[in-house]
Amino acid sequence: MSACTGNTASAPAAQAIPVPVISISKGKATTYQEYPVMVEGRVNVQIRPQVDGYLETLYVDEGAFVKAGQSIFKIDDHRYREQLNSAVGNLNAAEAALINAQLEVEKLTPLVAEKVVSDYQLKSAKASLKVAEANKKQAEAAVASAKINLGYTLITAPVAGYITRLPKKQGSLVSASDPEPLTTLSDIAVVHAYFSLGESDFLSFRDRYEGNTLNEKLKNLPPVSLVLANGTVYETQGKIDMVDGQFDRTTGAITLRASFPNSKGLLRSGNTGRVRLGIAHDDVMLVPQATTVEVQDRVFVYTVDKDNKVARKPITIIGKSGTDYLVSEGLEVGDRIVSKGFENLQEGAVVVPQKAESEMASK
Repeated sequence: MSACTGNTASAPAAQAIPVPVISISKGKATTYQEYPVMVEGRVNVQIRPQVDGYLETLYVDEGAFVKAGQSIFKIDDHRYREQLNSAVGNLNAAEAALINAQLEVEKLTPLVAEKVVSDYQLKSAKASLKVAEANKKQAEAAVASAKINLGYTLITAPVAGYITRLPKKQGSLVSASDPEPLTTLSDIAVVHAYFSLGESDFLSFRDRYEGNTLNEKLKNLPPVSLVLANGTVYETQGKIDMVDGQFDRTTGAITLRASFPNSKGLLRSGNTGRVRLGIAHDDVMLVPQATTVEVQDRVFVYTVDKDNKVARKPITIIGKSGTDYLVSEGLEVGDRIVSKGFENLQEGAVVVPQKAESEMASK
């Protein structure tokens, strides 16, 4: 009946919804990229015997720290000491033979001049003298070699560092031909973390920093952090100081090295983790993650136009800094977006913008 009355009064308009709104602006932010690494000491030396024999003494235990020149192993030296004594005896005999040969030459020289004996005898004596001189040199070399072998029975640390496992125990027979070393000595005062970059990532990495040459760019790189296997960040930052000379043809990646001081010895060779590289962005749009919604792998925000109407817009994310997204496309500086309460908003709905707790995206 009311329809037949001819009254044309319109239905009441939908009530505008008050929502908090923030304005988009640009600012500075830092994003991080992480790459898996393997940690190695700056020097890892395999300790191997250079002579054969029984392992007589172990001066250190597994995991011990040793100084450069400190004794580590002692191989039974009786055989090598006797070889040295024998070599010294042969040297003494060679020296005596040399003296006799010299005396023979000295005796025959005037007799040949006076033609008492033939010249042939003097030439034969001089030849014997040269043989005696050569025998002496051989004996001296044998003594030196015996001394070297005797010295090899005491194995000392070539560098300062930590001892690893000791597979050979006291009394074991060791040989220079053994495939397994006696131990490995690791100098970890400074550790190296090696990681790889793909070609495209490396080119972006290279072009990001100032410098005409790669060495100049390395000097301008910011410090990097080391994230350990348990997720904690190593207490001291490091520096990228090496780029490999070529790409790996198999993987298409290039190796970089970051060095970290390790005066407390907290890191050991074989540690794993991730190198975290910081990338500075000086002029980028920041959007709080809480103001976005993800639908089918795309990220959207709810914008508010000049007529206070809501529209859902997709945005392009280039990174993340703290609780903010870094946005490259989809928004302009000065655009207004709904900061919260947008879950039930309809496309085109009219809202009443209210000042949010923070007018700026967090940094």
